[in-house]
Amino acid sequence: MREAYHDQLEELADRLADMTGMVAEAMENATSALLQADLGLAEQVISGDQKVDDVRSSIEEQSYALLALQAPVATDLRTVLAVIHAAESVERMGDLALHVAKAARRRHPAVAVPEDVQPYFAEMGRIAVKLAQDAAEIIRDKDVSRARALEDDDDAMDDIHRHLFSVIMDKEWSHGVAAAVDVTLLGRFYERYGDHAVSVAKRTVFVVTGRMPGYGAADDEL
Repeated sequence: MREAYHDQLEELADRLADMTGMVAEAMENATSALLQADLGLAEQVISGDQKVDDVRSSIEEQSYALLALQAPVATDLRTVLAVIHAAESVERMGDLALHVAKAARRRHPAVAVPEDVQPYFAEMGRIAVKLAQDAAEIIRDKDVSRARALEDDDDAMDDIHRHLFSVIMDKEWSHGVAAAVDVTLLGRFYERYGDHAVSVAKRTVFVVTGRMPGYGAADDEL
């Protein structure tokens, strides 16, 4: 019975890792849709978001069943609670990829961001996907040292996000208010996505060590 119970715990972690991989793919496709005005990819991300939501609901149901039937303690309890909270963050990552895809669809057939800021979004997209892929591997491997390093990787995302503000506020900005608003919102989507990936990794540290590292507002807002 205990072996079956621990198999269920491992299955929970694997499903969370799979879900994190799903939102990595969603952001990769959303970024391509954004930069290439690819309506088909945008629609794929938009329609696929429901699958992410469904996985989150299923993970929560399984987690609450384990809490009710097995009354886990110590590390096992931390695992279940961490999965519940991390699944919420991963779902929000999917929502942020969805927002990027919707921006691409809204501006289609034009490219949603001006040409001179496209390289910044290409790099933010690359970082976002890597953060999510790394988070998925951290969940599977329970790699505390890698989880702690993930926040350093997210600093590059924050740097680009801050730089975008200087770009749109520069007197040389010639793309108007609407484009500035789009760039501001899209930059925020990527920045929040990275924060949630870091939060997911820190839940792994909590499972392994019993201590939750300090983190920002990623779990408090979308």
